[in-house]
Amino acid sequence: MSAVDPPSLASSGTSGRSRRSIMRPDLFQTVLWVLILTLCVVPFVLVIVISFGQKIEGAAWAFGFTGANYQRFFVGASWPESTTFLYLTRLWYSVYYAVIAAALAVLTAFPFTWFMTRMSRAAQSRWLVFLLATLSLSEVFIVMGWDILLSNRSGLPMVLRETGVTDWLKVTGWFDVLREWGMANPRNVKFKTSEFATILTMSYLVWPYAVILLYPALSRLDPSMTEAARTMGAGPWTVMRTVVLPSVRLPLIGTLFLLFVFLLGVYVSVTVFAEPAKQTLAVSVYEAVRGSTLNAPFGAAQAVILLITGGICLWLGQILVNRKGVTA
Repeated sequence: MSAVDPPSLASSGTSGRSRRSIMRPDLFQTVLWVLILTLCVVPFVLVIVISFGQKIEGAAWAFGFTGANYQRFFVGASWPESTTFLYLTRLWYSVYYAVIAAALAVLTAFPFTWFMTRMSRAAQSRWLVFLLATLSLSEVFIVMGWDILLSNRSGLPMVLRETGVTDWLKVTGWFDVLREWGMANPRNVKFKTSEFATILTMSYLVWPYAVILLYPALSRLDPSMTEAARTMGAGPWTVMRTVVLPSVRLPLIGTLFLLFVFLLGVYVSVTVFAEPAKQTLAVSVYEAVRGSTLNAPFGAAQAVILLITGGICLWLGQILVNRKGVTA
């Protein structure tokens, strides 16, 4: 008995340590999942619950279960006596600005990233470091810089006026076209406030992200594929259309979707460069939660609708991509 006990004790100690080593990762994963659910899911649930709440005069609100906030969003607070589509219009401009700015960023970032990946490794590293450094700039700082650049007195409109470009535009008739587009007043070219300045600033805001997201796919592209196409007599555009673009189709679409979702919530650029009648739902959400109206349930309802709209757009985009893939 005494000869058997020590090994049994040793084996029991070893099995105990092994059980503890097995349980520790399980405990760690459990804590990690609880933490993730608490930080990611609970805020969404609270926003959804608050969206059904009621506003109380005096800037307070109470839990409830009413669809008045959603009714106000789609048809106005005075429906059925009167109908207004103010917040649907803001939702439209949210999607419109995000789609155009994301597409513009991808369209301009793709050729830049393509030529960057053809450079030496040292040059690529310098560009990547520079682009990563630009990500440290806040939206407020970027918008302030563009605000100065596009200002009527000291920015690009002043340069166009002093160099005679504005007079040339008036002589050729392009000045009237710019006035119809809201980019000129009776005397000079203006960029604030306009859809052009809004989209341009939003696109610039996400442009470094587009380059960084496209860089891995383009840098891993096998050069022998393009060389083989050129050897067979294909021109640069044919090589780009038939070899490069199909090879990076998924990263391109993924980058476009990611930038679109990011731009749906842009706030500072829209408040500075967009006309009040053409501002987005993100501005309206802030006004309801922290601005002049102080109506947290209505702000939460707008946030939920913006979230659902983004999800629907991504779902439709995924269906379109799948159909294109099947057709191809």
